[in-house]
Amino acid sequence: MSNTRNILFIMCDQLRADYLACNGHPTMKTPHIDKLADGGVNFTRAYVQAPVCGSSRMCFYTGRYMFTHGATYNGVPLNVGQPTLGDHMRELGVQTGLIGKTHMAADRSSMERLGIDPVSKNGVLASQCGFEPWERDDGLHPDQYTDPNLPYNQYLRSKGYDGDNPWHTAANSGRDENGELQSGWLLRNAHLKAEVSAEHSETAYMTNQAMEKISALGDTPWCLHLSYIKPHWPYIAPAPYHNMYSEADILVANRSSAEKENPHPVVDAFMGHEESINFSDEDKRKHVIPAYMGLITEIDDNIGRLMTFLEQQGRLEDTLIVFTSDHGDYLGDHWLGEKELFHEESIRVPMIVSSPETRVQKKGTVSESLVEAIDLVPTFIDALGGEEKPHLLEGRSLLPFLNGETPADWRKAVFSEVDYAWRGARLSLALSPDETRGYMIRSEKWKYISFDGFPPQLFDLENDPNELEDLGQRNSHAEICKDHENRINLWIRKRKTRFTVRHDTIEEKTDNARERGIFFGVW
Repeated sequence: MSNTRNILFIMCDQLRADYLACNGHPTMKTPHIDKLADGGVNFTRAYVQAPVCGSSRMCFYTGRYMFTHGATYNGVPLNVGQPTLGDHMRELGVQTGLIGKTHMAADRSSMERLGIDPVSKNGVLASQCGFEPWERDDGLHPDQYTDPNLPYNQYLRSKGYDGDNPWHTAANSGRDENGELQSGWLLRNAHLKAEVSAEHSETAYMTNQAMEKISALGDTPWCLHLSYIKPHWPYIAPAPYHNMYSEADILVANRSSAEKENPHPVVDAFMGHEESINFSDEDKRKHVIPAYMGLITEIDDNIGRLMTFLEQQGRLEDTLIVFTSDHGDYLGDHWLGEKELFHEESIRVPMIVSSPETRVQKKGTVSESLVEAIDLVPTFIDALGGEEKPHLLEGRSLLPFLNGETPADWRKAVFSEVDYAWRGARLSLALSPDETRGYMIRSEKWKYISFDGFPPQLFDLENDPNELEDLGQRNSHAEICKDHENRINLWIRKRKTRFTVRHDTIEEKTDNARERGIFFGVW
C-alpha cells in the first residue's frame, strides 16, 4: 500500500535532460535535484510527446498523445471535452491546483456554444486545463507583457521595483557597463546581472507561493503543479547565478559539418531561423549558455528550499514528487536553436519520481526504460489508489518501477509529434498550414522521423548516439524506413478516440441486444 496522499508535480520550462549533474553533466551544480534522484527513480530516457510548450503540456496534463487531444501548438485550444489531470484527481477527492505556467489556451468557442460561464467554477476549470488557478503566470504571453495587475508585477512593486511591468524591467532586464537598462530578450545581454535580486526572482517567488499554499491546505489532500517559467528564455539570471558559470563550463556543441552541408529539407528550414543562426555562432553560443546554466542552478537552490520546507511540514511522509520539463533546448546543437524537432536535445527531458517509500529506503535507482510524458497521469491515479482508465489514458503507470519492478510488457518504443504550421520554416518550404506535420518513433536502436511531403530521417542510435548521420535516404536502409513508417501508421490507428465510453460498459452491452429488447433481423 502506498503512503501517498499528495502529489507535487514540478515542471521546468525548456530544461534539457543532460543539464543536471545526476544525468552526467560534468560542470552543472544541481545537488538538491540530485538528492531527489537519490531518493527515487531517475528515468534517464523520458520523452515528451510534442517538443513545444503548449502541446507538450497538454500531453502531460491529459495523459494522451497530441494526435488524440488535438492541441497541436501554442495557442491551439485544448478541446473542452478532454479530461485532464485535475478531473482525475478531483474524482479521488484531491484538491488540484496550479502555481506557474501551463501555456494552455481555453476552448472559448465551445464554452460559449455550451453556455459555460468562464467565471463560474466549472468555467474556470475548463479555462485553466482542469487546475484551480492558485496562481497562473505563463510569463511569456503577449497580453501579460504590460499587465500591471499580474500578481508577480504587484509583488515586485511591493518590493520596490518601480514601473508598470517590472516583470520585464526588473526580472528580465539588466544594466550594462554604462548603467543603462537592457532587455534580457536580446541574447547579447545574457551576461548581465538581472535587475531583480535572487530572493525576488520568478523562481523564488513561485517557490514561495507553493510553500504558502501547501501550508494553507493543511491536511486536505492536494495535487500541486508547480510549473517554473525558467530556464526558458529570456536567458538572464540574478546574482549570483548570472556569472556562476563561464565558457569553461560549456559542453562542446553536438554538431558536424556534414549536417549543415546536406541537411534534411525541414531541418534546413529550421536552420534558417534567427535563433538557429545565432546559436550556430560559437561566440554567441558561449555568451548565452552560462546564463542558461545559472538559471538551472537557481531552480536547484529553490528545490532545496522547498524540500526542507516539506520535511519540516511532515509532507515528505505522504507526498509523491515528480521533477520534469516540458521539452529541451538545442543551444546550438545540430546547428539549431530553440526546440520543435526530434533530436534528443529537444525531446528528451529529465524525469525523477520520488515516493514516500523510496525516500525512506534511500535507494535511488536509474531506469533506462523508455518513458513518456503521458505516463504521469496514470501514475498519479495509481499512487492514490484510483482505477485504471484504459479507454481514455494512453500512458502507463510508473509505479511498478518505484517498487523495484520492470513490467515484462513495457513499451519498446516512444512517439512524438510536431506541427510547425506557425513557424517560418513553413513559409520557406512553401507549405500550406495543413502540410506541416511530423512524427517520430524512437526504439532501442532506431529513431525514425516521418515528415509529411518529405523524405524520412533515420538514425542508428547504437552506432550514432549523437544523431549526426541521417540514414533516411540510403537504399541500404529502405526496408527499415518502410517498417518504421508502418509502425507509425499502426500507432495512429490505435489512438484512443472513443474515450467517452468505458470498456466495461462495452462489455456489458456486447451481443446481448435481444435481452435488452432490441431485435436484429429476428424472424
